[in-house]
Amino acid sequence: MRLNAYLARAGIASRRGAEELIRANRVRVNGEVAGLATFVEPRDVVEVDGERVEPEPLAYVLLHKPAGVVTTARDPQGRPTVVELVAHEQRVVPVGRLDADTTGALLLTNDGPLAHRLAHPRYEVDKVYVAEVEGRPSDETLHRLAEGVELEDGRTAPARARRLGPSRLELVLHEGRKHQVKRMCEAVGHPVRSLHRSSYAGLDLAGLAPGSSRKLIRAEVERLRRIGR
Repeated sequence: MRLNAYLARAGIASRRGAEELIRANRVRVNGEVAGLATFVEPRDVVEVDGERVEPEPLAYVLLHKPAGVVTTARDPQGRPTVVELVAHEQRVVPVGRLDADTTGALLLTNDGPLAHRLAHPRYEVDKVYVAEVEGRPSDETLHRLAEGVELEDGRTAPARARRLGPSRLELVLHEGRKHQVKRMCEAVGHPVRSLHRSSYAGLDLAGLAPGSSRKLIRAEVERLRRIGR
């Protein structure tokens, strides 16, 4: 693991802040002043200003996000955050975002490299949404959603779309643009009334009430780690 990532996992600073500590020669590995290119092995001793530091164990938590909660660690407006809902001994942060009024599956972790892979559209991680929309979308509308919709920031990637009810749609996306589902539905003439993410990267909400969370089991973590490899 790169030294800056190690320090970030230990809660010393962000990766950028850790780089500043390293540049200031305040970090030693096995007694030697470390550089930005330093990699840390499991048995290495890392010190900052003479104090030994160790990274937190990796943690993976699935949250059933309720409405009215923001996807951030802190909110300057004082609104409740997803981090506050997750009672966990390790510091975890959300992978991607859900709008405050959107409910559903949200993964939180302190595994930075994995979070980066999951959030990158290159790895085509499935995000399954259920949208209640205005009007009754036609088959042609479903086809347009599946083929890609022209938005102000470009055409969306192909998706999967199916009808669950007269005004209820399921969309499976691989991208993660801001307000993407809402903008796609708006573009085809069916504004979203409510939005729920039923699954993320194959993780569903079975047994999880809104506002509750659970740790991922080993098999789930291993499956996530295989993404992009």
